[in-house]
Amino acid sequence: MHCFGAEDLRQRKKQNCTETDKMAPDERNKENPNLGRSPKYVLFQRFAKLFFGCVAAITSGMMYAVYLSTYHERKFWFSSRQELEREITFQGDSAIYYSFYKELLKAPSFERGVYELTHNNKTVSLRTINAVQQMTLYPELIASVLYQASGSEEVIEPVYFYIGIVFGLQGIYMAALFVTSWVMSGTWLAGMLTVAWFIINRTDTTRIDHSIPLRENWALPYFACQVAALTGYLKNNINSSAERFCYLLVSASTYTFMMMWEYSHYLLFVQAVSLVLLDSFALVQTDKVHEVYKIYLFSLFLGYLLQFENPALLVSPLLSLVAALMLSKCLQVNMKKGTFISRMLKIMYFYLVFTITVTMNFLLKTFVPHKENEHVLKFLEVKFGLNTTKNFTVNWLLCQESLQTPSQDFFLRLTQSSLLPFYILVLIICLSSVTQVIFRRIGGEPLKEKVTLDDGRIGERPEIAYHVIHTILMGCLAMMLEGMKYLWTPYMCMLAAFGVCSPELWMTLFKWLRLRAVHPILLALILSMAVPSIIGFSLWKEYFPRIMTELSELQEFYDSDTVELMMWVKRQAPVAAVFAGSPQLMGMIKLCTGWMVTSLPLYDDVDLLQRNENVVCDEGDSYAYSKYGRFCHEIKMNYSPYVNYFTRVYWNRSYFVYKINTVISFQS
Repeated sequence: MHCFGAEDLRQRKKQNCTETDKMAPDERNKENPNLGRSPKYVLFQRFAKLFFGCVAAITSGMMYAVYLSTYHERKFWFSSRQELEREITFQGDSAIYYSFYKELLKAPSFERGVYELTHNNKTVSLRTINAVQQMTLYPELIASVLYQASGSEEVIEPVYFYIGIVFGLQGIYMAALFVTSWVMSGTWLAGMLTVAWFIINRTDTTRIDHSIPLRENWALPYFACQVAALTGYLKNNINSSAERFCYLLVSASTYTFMMMWEYSHYLLFVQAVSLVLLDSFALVQTDKVHEVYKIYLFSLFLGYLLQFENPALLVSPLLSLVAALMLSKCLQVNMKKGTFISRMLKIMYFYLVFTITVTMNFLLKTFVPHKENEHVLKFLEVKFGLNTTKNFTVNWLLCQESLQTPSQDFFLRLTQSSLLPFYILVLIICLSSVTQVIFRRIGGEPLKEKVTLDDGRIGERPEIAYHVIHTILMGCLAMMLEGMKYLWTPYMCMLAAFGVCSPELWMTLFKWLRLRAVHPILLALILSMAVPSIIGFSLWKEYFPRIMTELSELQEFYDSDTVELMMWVKRQAPVAAVFAGSPQLMGMIKLCTGWMVTSLPLYDDVDLLQRNENVVCDEGDSYAYSKYGRFCHEIKMNYSPYVNYFTRVYWNRSYFVYKINTVISFQS
């Protein structure tokens, strides 16, 4: 056994200092390329890089917003249409959201308009609903306030102001994705490639082309800002000012995202699971992760209060998970030492968190009155083959395109644009590196504060590990539900662009291949510039002419049958009339005419979904077996007993309108 005194320690320090002093200047410059340069030059270099990157991000966002506006005008001839013809372009649930925006602007005051929405009895027959809470109308509230407060009534029409805000948010969405890939790779070339892939794969990255007022079009830009800020916040070598700014941006964007979309807390739950795994394997600073947990709790609490005490937030899995994590925090302190006991504690920790989460969620659902998505749970059971049902609502949901598995065309389109191959390559390299880091943590190796390019360990960076876990979870959801691809594909663009532009990723690959013929650092730097340049040039050559053709062609969109129906309703239908039909048509009738309807195209209201059982009539779909023919088909045959109860009052090539007879004949 050897004992070292203070004299030995001083001798070793002196020896280390002497060796450092004797190090050749060339070697020190190689180790730190900024060494030997004046501080002013280094500061100017960083400022120039930041300035031009920000300009590129803002320009990309603005150009994308202008592109969407131009494409929308060319597709619908929007400026040359009458108000009714413009409104029929908002179909399905989009029509409902925009109809309430119109009602707010028609109200004598904003306060009166909000009151009428929270006590609404003019939309669904025989029901008084809080439309603001039930349909998440906070975007419409904000848009109406901005329209009236900015004095835009004499400058721009309400519809242009509304869609202009949504297009502007899409520009912010694009800029946030740009910044995320830039922060991860260190070069704004990755941001430019992200933008290119996003626009080229627009069919699979966004639904803005078809349904502008959708909640996700309002909400996802804020989530993209939150992810960008979280990426910066998780970095190890971030300075205190930047860390504070990222923390505040994460807080603001998390809360705003939660207020804009009724399903936002589910997406935040997936993000929270990613952070749990990140923290459990000691891939990130624990304090930072727990600060994000506090942001979740604060956003849930404030959202619960401002959403009229919405019970959906109390019974959400996000609240149960975060509460369980906070309760288990004391046990996690002793888990990261690499010993056998710590590994056993880690297993116990997972079990404890899972148990507390499930128990707490069960208790909350038991004691908190709610109707929160019970049909969704039944749908998932049937979707995964765990159960069968004859329930109409569940089977109707199974027939919705957005809730089915993705088609082969989806993967073919991503392959043709080269996105999928590069995404898989980047994901495999990053996932393998993260897996190596996890095994090192289990073996007791501590987390490195700063990872250099020569290390070839891209998985050591916490923000990279977070995105790897997060994209895998979202990818699994997208493989089950087609609608989830609009959440996953944008981050495919971002992750793939980051990877091919990152010298660290190429260096990690070369370390595994034990490359010796060429200097690996030099080759990594060359490939991180050459590969994205080649990809960008090939994409520009193939897809840029197509995009310009889209913007130059005038497409024909005119639904004369729907226009005729709406004009008839406005001119001929009784004021007290109530219309029943497919939910999509009911949304359009509500927007274009203001008449009361029996159902709405909303998936999160059980009562409205049950009403659809008596009125849905999509051709070619069979939801249940019955000895009777479908009502919408049988009534057109003028057979008894239907002719005794209904009289046809209007028809055209697409629509038939029947009224219920006042005096009912019971003759056979």
